[in-house]
Amino acid sequence: MTFSRDFIELSCRKGVLRFGTFVTKAGRVSPYFFNAGLFDDGASFSGLCGFYAQAILGSRVTFDMLFGPAYKGIPLVAGTAIRLAGEGVNVPFAFNRKETKDHGEGGMLIGAPLKGRVLILDDVISAGTSVRESVNIIRAHGAEPAGVVIALDRMERGQGEISAAREVEGMYGVPVVPVATLEDLIAYLGDTPELEANLAAVQVYRDAYGTHDAVR
Repeated sequence: MTFSRDFIELSCRKGVLRFGTFVTKAGRVSPYFFNAGLFDDGASFSGLCGFYAQAILGSRVTFDMLFGPAYKGIPLVAGTAIRLAGEGVNVPFAFNRKETKDHGEGGMLIGAPLKGRVLILDDVISAGTSVRESVNIIRAHGAEPAGVVIALDRMERGQGEISAAREVEGMYGVPVVPVATLEDLIAYLGDTPELEANLAAVQVYRDAYGTHDAVR
């Protein structure tokens, strides 16, 4: 998809997607690192949220509102709601606090009440902890998860032989929608001369830890 390539191009240009030697949370030595927190100015973050909006609209997932898990999901869910509204899709959104507030309006949620089918927005799925917490919050309020949207599907094995994204799909019975996948990244490296030197290392890493079950 064109927006997937544009997203990867923006990520590389902004330094969100970097190449070198990095250790992942799973203890794997990775030749690339993705840090969505580096979309740290108005133009790039607006672009990121626009890509989320395009992925959501392209997925045809049915949903009533958006939810962003603290902390990275908080600006993401607000920005994506704005970009969706610009496309004529006006939906409410909510996010959670890490700690329950015991004064003022109280509680752990900010924004619209959780109801109906709720689409969760996060940056990546690694161990699936953030998704599990989000699903528990959503169901505790009488709503149901509609799916999970992430920036990058690394297409790596999770706890077993399938990818972490596939594990989430199987566990909760909802789709995982990525803006881009590792396959998109490999294709981009293959036809971008200034970055092509990183292609072999990424392919070796894919052979060692990857799966071929992209969630798109």
